[in-house]
Amino acid sequence: MNTQSSTQGAVKERLAAVRQVMQQEGVSALLVPSADPHLSEYLPGYWQGREWLSGFHGSVGTLIVTADFAGLWVDSRYWEQAEKELAGSSIDLMKLQPGKPGALDWLAEQTPEAGVVAVDGEVMALASARQLEERLQARNARLLTTRDLLGQVWLERPSLPQSPVYQHLPPEATVSRSEKLEQLRAVMRERNADWHFIATLDDIAWLFNLRGSDVSYNPVFVAFALISTSQATLYVAPGKLDAALRQVLEADGIAVRDYADIHRGLSEVPAGSNLLLDPARVTRGLIDSLPGDVRWVEGLNPTTLAKSKKSTEDLLHIRNAMEQDGAALCEFFAWLEAAQGRETITELTIDEQLSAARARRPGFVSLSFSTIAAFNANGAMPHYRATEASHSRIEGNGLLLIDSGGQYLGGTTDITRMVPVGTPSLEQKQDCTRVLKGVIALSAARFPRGILSPMLDAIARAPIWAGHVDYGHGTGHGVGYFMNVHEGPQVIAYQALAAPQTAMQAGMITSIEPGTYRPGHWGVRIENLVFNREAGRSEFGDFLEFETLTLCPIDTRCLLPELLSAQELGWLNGYHQQVRERLSPLLSGAALQWLHERTAALSI
Repeated sequence: MNTQSSTQGAVKERLAAVRQVMQQEGVSALLVPSADPHLSEYLPGYWQGREWLSGFHGSVGTLIVTADFAGLWVDSRYWEQAEKELAGSSIDLMKLQPGKPGALDWLAEQTPEAGVVAVDGEVMALASARQLEERLQARNARLLTTRDLLGQVWLERPSLPQSPVYQHLPPEATVSRSEKLEQLRAVMRERNADWHFIATLDDIAWLFNLRGSDVSYNPVFVAFALISTSQATLYVAPGKLDAALRQVLEADGIAVRDYADIHRGLSEVPAGSNLLLDPARVTRGLIDSLPGDVRWVEGLNPTTLAKSKKSTEDLLHIRNAMEQDGAALCEFFAWLEAAQGRETITELTIDEQLSAARARRPGFVSLSFSTIAAFNANGAMPHYRATEASHSRIEGNGLLLIDSGGQYLGGTTDITRMVPVGTPSLEQKQDCTRVLKGVIALSAARFPRGILSPMLDAIARAPIWAGHVDYGHGTGHGVGYFMNVHEGPQVIAYQALAAPQTAMQAGMITSIEPGTYRPGHWGVRIENLVFNREAGRSEFGDFLEFETLTLCPIDTRCLLPELLSAQELGWLNGYHQQVRERLSPLLSGAALQWLHERTAALSI
């Protein structure tokens, strides 16, 4: 039996076991989100129940199981991958599209009268639970959040991660945890909150200047935090903090309790207190532990906005990390160019060589996400990942898409570049040039301070739309400071809600990554990280502009220069001049020669 058939068989057995438990419990539908109690993007194995039950390995997706139906909702980034992985599993691929019903909409419409929808409340956001519960009540149905049905059949469930926690120290940690706690408490006082509960791992790691490795690629650790105007408690599993670190935290007024004690800790919040929480970033199961007479002050976690605005001191370290990352990329690309045609290269080789180049750089800690090396048709899947069982050799003619990034003590990187293999076709070059025009259009834009970030999306899309082309994913996401590669609150995507918290502020770092995907043929994406900086003031208010942080040549062999305007050509040549000047001191030999060749000025 081949691997795919074996997986399909396992999925069918698991679905049958789940349906048996659902029947015993009187449950009409089981909702399995891709989530943990911290609503993380990347999940420790203990909470990867949706992947275990469905056999789909993408990082995002929502599974619904009923007695006679199973469906997985995913957005366009995962359609091709999901179609392959769900084939023969009896699970339907449900394509998420703007304006069309999602998983919760389906449940609200399809749950029978007086039916019961079950979900593990520990992993469902409070805001989502409220929304679904209200719609189910309209059908005289109800939401059950107190039972983990999946846990009853998942007998070989992985254990919780046990990696040690360590400090993020100066000089890279530019603000002490005591100062951050005081700033947080100042916001709590402004909002008339006595207590604040934080479940999101990046907020906790940033606030306490601590890091870990419990989640792949994100330097965070599994924990909760409960903070009052006079005390702070960190809930983390025993053994993850050594005695010396516990003493350091205690000296800063931070108590440490067992991770499993969080329900008790929430139940002990004093009666009549005002507790600040973000309903989109805490789960229903946790909040149910609060005493009924605790008043909720709902709003964005103050740390979410605070950590998104990098300081001038942070930026010094970030620029250095970008230089080290750019130098690693130059060494890798010089190797790749020399090796093509001389040795066997696969998508897996790309990952190995690029990861090794980054690991040689000072301050490197880990990758910031799983490297995407996708040749030709594989590039049409935005979140493709090569495996030992399925990958391509880099040979013949076409385009190689490489999306990668690193975690450094002084910053987080994320970059996508296109590499020509053999002779790319005219159509491939047209797509690359059109995507670059989108990158340049947004990179060169000026905009009012406070503009809601989803509104900027059309600037990057306009040159692509002009060719009757579009792409399904967002154009940009926020990026952390030695933290999660995907960080809010800003996001450049028309699909996102233009909420007040998405307002662009000075100091934010965001990706710009438009693309074009032709299923079965090739995919194109070019990505840089940019920094929001002051651009001056007029009678119309304060304006911001982008400083491009990423430093690596954009391979002009993939382009049709005659399709670039004089302004676009000037931007590209200016960018390449900056890349050459800043990376040359860090390189020598073949890598330096490659840098100079790939940053040569273009003319029409």
